Amino acid sequence: METILESLITCPHCQHTSKERMPENACTYFYTCTHCGQLLKPKPGDCCVFCSYGSVPCPPVQHDKNCCG
Repeated sequence: METILESLITCPHCQHTSKERMPENACTYFYTCTHCGQLLKPKPGDCCVFCSYGSVPCPPVQHDKNCCG
């Protein structure tokens, strides 16, 4: 399975979307919206902001691995 490294992240506060590159071997726990400046954190039960607000889950989750080790 090919790893997808880009995800379209959508801010839950202003609905702005931004295409972002995901790290292959690390969690992205915080993300600041490029439009409204809101600091995003993962939803309860999710390992990172891409799993909560992205169009594609983070690379470790794509491969059924623990994201935050």
